[in-house]
This record gives sequence, structure tokens and C-alpha cells, in this order.
Amino acid sequence: MPNHQQNTLGVIGGMSWESTQSYYRLINEGVKAELGGLHSADLLIHSVDFAPIGALQAQGAWDELGNIMASSGTRLQAAGAKGLLIATNTMHKVADDVQEATKLPIIHIADATANAIKEQNLTKIALLGTEFTMTQDFYKQRLMDAGLQVLIPEEDARAEVHRIIYEELCQGRIKDSSRQYYVDVIKALAEQGAEGVILGCTEIGLLITQADSPIPVFDTTAIHAKAAVAFLLNKD
Repeated sequence: MPNHQQNTLGVIGGMSWESTQSYYRLINEGVKAELGGLHSADLLIHSVDFAPIGALQAQGAWDELGNIMASSGTRLQAAGAKGLLIATNTMHKVADDVQEATKLPIIHIADATANAIKEQNLTKIALLGTEFTMTQDFYKQRLMDAGLQVLIPEEDARAEVHRIIYEELCQGRIKDSSRQYYVDVIKALAEQGAEGVILGCTEIGLLITQADSPIPVFDTTAIHAKAAVAFLLNKD
């Protein structure tokens, strides 16, 4: 690629800004690793205010959330984005609304994650994330359609995993006690046969690394960022 012409990528971020910051770093590091020198990523970022979005999620107001995400996508498209990335797992519940509004390619986080798992030849995978991501079809079904078996924590553990995301990680609070809780949940799922674990919320990578887990960790932020680099650089 002699002229290093990139596809401009639009990023819908801010959910939370802590994880969007990780995306920004990882995508730029990925482009630099590929192109070297002073190269960085051709990105447009619309960072939304997360408080009203978090409130709408809690209310289950997904139609309204779909409108908000679609509006963000069309603004990025108007600014010149040639593809879109929604920098959060949960809001992929409304990815189809964004697709419909913009007709742009969307780099889907669950598809990128399923591909990464299958590259490791694993079939039974644990999924941690928000209550929505762990229990609803918009995410889990895509993994199952890719041929994976998906294990999730039992109800009380799901509630605590969800609470830690919203009350701690999304607010930049990293607690050792919460790390230990997640490790215990991962161990329990490994005992049920999970061969790996998806950190299916873009904040969980702030808390858990491979060193913390007895089974392979699939950090969706890192996987999604890698797929973004491939899009930027026209690589399949």
C-alpha cells in the first residue's frame, strides 16, 4: 500500500469514555505497528454523554437508544466516515438501527470476537458483560450462529458483574475486591467447561487481564480495535 490511503472510520464512543480512550490508543497503536513512522489512524469520534444513555438502558428504552445511535452514525457519515464502529458491546443491540440509517459497513463486535475465538479452535466459551449482553439474543445469538456454545454466570453473579460495570468500571473505579469477584466467576464457568472467557463489556479489560484468568481471555475492546485497524488499512 504505497500511499497508505486509509478508510476513514467513524467511532460512536463515550459509553464509557474510559473504554473509548482504550479504543483510541489501541487503534492508533495498531495502525502505527502496520505502517510505522508517524502514521496514526484516520478516525472521526462522536463521544456521547453516557448518563442519559445509561438511564435509558435501565428503562429498556431501546427504540429511543436506537434513534440516538442512528443520529450519531449519520453525523459521522456526514463528516466523511466510510464505516462505523460502536465502541461498546451493549449498544450493538441497536446496531441494525445504525446500519439502516447510514447504510455504512459496521464492524460488529460479536462477529469480530467469534472469529477470534474460532481462530483458537475453541467451541465452549464463557460470556461476561452487562445483564443485557449476557442474557439477550442480540449478542449471544451471533456467537451461537458462529457455532459457539455460550455459558453465562447464574443470576446473582450476573447481577454483581453488571453492578461492578456501571457503578465502578464506567466511573473509573478499579477495585481489587471486584477483580477477585470476576476471577471467581471465571473459575466457576471454567469448571462448567468453558474453554475461554469473553470480556463482553468494553470496560472489563480495565479490570481483568490474561494473568488474572485460568482460561484464555478474549478482550472485546482489543479484538474490536484490531478489526478496526483492518478496516482502516483495507485488509480482509
